[in-house]
Amino acid sequence: MIKTRKATVIDVGDWDNLVEETYGRPYSFQQQDDCKERQRVSLTVPDTPYDYENDTVPEVVNGSEMGVSFSAWLARDPKQKLNTSDEWDREHGLEMFWHRNFYPDVSMVANDLHAKGLIEAGEYEIDIDW
Repeated sequence: MIKTRKATVIDVGDWDNLVEETYGRPYSFQQQDDCKERQRVSLTVPDTPYDYENDTVPEVVNGSEMGVSFSAWLARDPKQKLNTSDEWDREHGLEMFWHRNFYPDVSMVANDLHAKGLIEAGEYEIDIDW
């Protein structure tokens, strides 16, 4: 007989909505780390978190530097325009910048959501599909 397991699966859209509603910041898990492919990402809650050391990254949409500390992510005003000479980025790229460059590690978010009582302790898989 084949071995099976049960998984607690979170749709990536539901995860994004919870994060955005909780923190009031643009968030797209799939867009992080150079845009994730279709997959399921395992997540243990709570877990030893990883926090980026960066407090900022260059304000370039789709820039090569990605990820900021959880505290920096929380501290920045989500309406603050980008400080860039690129007019399109400055006028239209703010949300994409948050999605693709200015985000904390998922473990930091998950642990904080757990501490707030918004997600139970356990093993999860975030299902990325479109």
